[in-house]
Amino acid sequence: MKGIIFAELIEMVETRFSVEVAEQIIAAAQLPSGGSYTSLGTYSHHEVLQLVTELSAVTGAHANDLQLAFGEYLFGRFSEVHPEFFADVSNSFEILTKVQDYIHMEVQKLYPDANPPTLSCTVVDERQMQLHYQSHRPFAVLAHGLIIGAGKYFNENLAIDFQPANDSGTEAYFHLVLND
Repeated sequence: MKGIIFAELIEMVETRFSVEVAEQIIAAAQLPSGGSYTSLGTYSHHEVLQLVTELSAVTGAHANDLQLAFGEYLFGRFSEVHPEFFADVSNSFEILTKVQDYIHMEVQKLYPDANPPTLSCTVVDERQMQLHYQSHRPFAVLAHGLIIGAGKYFNENLAIDFQPANDSGTEAYFHLVLND
């Protein structure tokens, strides 16, 4: 997993909790990387899980709630760091349909060793979309947070039905409905 994701997680912890909490969870996690990440580096996704576990222990928040919050935060950061992905995009359905065939392809150009998840989108009509998430990493809840972030970014009242496809968190189905 690319270091940019780890750096963003640490930044979120520092912003929403404190620098001290970030330092505390890094020390407690006893990470192979030592908690030092470069945006171009590649690290085990298990380190994200360990950091979230430690953050849960420190804050008392459930690990899934923290992953969800991180996904939402991460979407906002993506919109700031990669505004080119948002050019000529006016709603969450449009950006979500661009993920697999455009955004992930651009990520792989920048980071040839990247292994992003698979995201299949089916637009049912102008107000409904079906989404299927598959990954070798257990981040379906994080994907849910990214979808929430998309709805908030576009200031939409987006209802999201999240259905995990397995207990490992590597696959999920989402039914999205745009409400007035």
